[in-house]
Amino acid sequence: MEISEAELKAKIVELDEIHHDVSLPAMQEGASDWAEQVAAERSQVEARSRLNRRTFLLGVGATVGAGALLAACGSSSSATKSSSSSTAPTLSSSTLTDLHVAALAASLENLGIYAYTAGINAAKAGKLGSVPPAVVVFAETARAQHKEHGAAWNAILRSAGKAAVTATDPVLTPVVNKDFASVTNTVDLAKLALEIENIAGETYLSAIAVLTEPTAIRTAASIEPVEMQHSAILNFVLGTYPVPNAFEPTSLARPISDYSKL
Repeated sequence: MEISEAELKAKIVELDEIHHDVSLPAMQEGASDWAEQVAAERSQVEARSRLNRRTFLLGVGATVGAGALLAACGSSSSATKSSSSSTAPTLSSSTLTDLHVAALAASLENLGIYAYTAGINAAKAGKLGSVPPAVVVFAETARAQHKEHGAAWNAILRSAGKAAVTATDPVLTPVVNKDFASVTNTVDLAKLALEIENIAGETYLSAIAVLTEPTAIRTAASIEPVEMQHSAILNFVLGTYPVPNAFEPTSLARPISDYSKL
């Protein structure tokens, strides 16, 4: 490890303080406002759907009651098809796009939790040689923050009537498992964690340009700096400059197309 334990502990304290004093309140406020808006839209869509179905059924009943049974039967197939297609509860395309981002983000947060847990367990089991205690503390701190981020995204998904995302990113998980099999010391573990954090941070930065709802943008924007803080500390651990780029790239960003079906 390229920095002392005392230096690493100080950075962990600073990370946690900034997270709880700034990032976490902003994320919770944005996520709560966003969830309320999504739930309200969902309620409006469902209310319109119920009204349309009721109007359709009343119309058919009146027609049959008037004695035009034959005509009603002749048009029932197309009418039913039209009714079912026009009244199915469907959120707006912009909301669905935002929810796709939420699902992708949740899967990345789950991946961070998964990777840090594996690293912590390996370190405590003595499988990584001599691991400074502060490294484990950092991993536990970062994991806790990933859990909070993931919980926020899943709360938004549930507000839309969608299932929470409990799986890790399906594309990256096999890669992480393969890389983790080669981890034998603190440096290897830090390099793997840095790769995951960079992907998450760049994905959030890319997602900000895709999101449509201001509260959704605010939520992502409150989390992205935390991922980059994780990256900065891991760079310090590895002895590399913590801000290697004048502008954060997005070449590692995960595409939301992998979560386009909800």
